[in-house]
Amino acid sequence: MGLITALIALAGLLAALGHVGYLAMLQNAASKRGASGGEVATYTKSRWPVAGGAAGVSLIGLLIVTGSGSLGGDLIGLLLAVGGGVVGYRGLQTERNRYPST
Repeated sequence: MGLITALIALAGLLAALGHVGYLAMLQNAASKRGASGGEVATYTKSRWPVAGGAAGVSLIGLLIVTGSGSLGGDLIGLLLAVGGGVVGYRGLQTERNRYPST
């Protein structure tokens, strides 16, 4: 069960990191636009704690899953990683709907 939970936890971490990456892209584009990108820059600054928190929780969950040898540790780590991944994925969808890339 350890390999399966590790792969699922890794997927959760990647989903959370996708949100972080999209916010970084938005902030970079807003800073290049100068004053006209002020609204987007302000919005992305407000979303960094959510994205960073989701990625951090997912990383902790992945570390618990890979370091634990017990079923209980695997389940706790899996819940943390998947929870962070779901928050990251929903945040990514919110940002993509609000500011589509193309």
